[in-house]
Amino acid sequence: MASLVITDPAQAASELKQLFAEHSHAVFFGGAGVSTASGIPDFRSVDGLYHQQFAYPPETMLSHSFYVTHPAEFFDFYRKKMIALDAKPNRAHVKLAELEEAGKLDAVVTQNIDGLHQMAGSERVWELHGSVHRNICQKCGSVYDAEWICARRHENERGIPICPVCGGRIKPDVVLYEESLDEGVLMGAVNAIAQADMLVIGGTSLVVYPAAGLTQYFQGDKLVIINRDPTSQDRNADVLISCDIAQAFDF
Repeated sequence: MASLVITDPAQAASELKQLFAEHSHAVFFGGAGVSTASGIPDFRSVDGLYHQQFAYPPETMLSHSFYVTHPAEFFDFYRKKMIALDAKPNRAHVKLAELEEAGKLDAVVTQNIDGLHQMAGSERVWELHGSVHRNICQKCGSVYDAEWICARRHENERGIPICPVCGGRIKPDVVLYEESLDEGVLMGAVNAIAQADMLVIGGTSLVVYPAAGLTQYFQGDKLVIINRDPTSQDRNADVLISCDIAQAFDF
């Protein structure tokens, strides 16, 4: 069990501040819980996407085969539920960017596809599951942002976006179910974690593989887990924090 268990946000912020002061090669590994304070719903909590009712299960609608066979329904769900153009970085995103700039954080490894880490100013971000801010024509390679997808000016009569350059099919640069993670991104994340002297895991239930398996490459000094609900790796943590992650990073 963790040598230190914290539930008070102020104590959590104080402890994190001290830990970052003592380490110079920290890595942050984050999931959907990092963005909930920015108004983006997660997947598995009580209010998450997987507990809402849709015509098809979310896992089905976010699969590669559904994108191929039901493109109209896929893009309808993608626009409405996966893209959050109004979301802004919260205190956790901002503090992580500040820590990187201060030379205390080597990288952010994220399972999120919302781009909020980059919006906050983080530069070394390994996006394991891609980003809604890159949507790529499968024919000519042209790249379109999330605003372009939502503007809906270039689509066919079924609401499927079409490349205005060549008429090709657009696919979000997001790792769907049935697809593999990008090998380059995966290796970058593995190397960052393997070289870290502290790994801070935040806002993830650590149940989505292969992403959750990356934590096994950590060989450093301190393992910190910040999550409101228990995770499968709590027993390995040196410090276990159970409170709002944005408040924990308010230092």
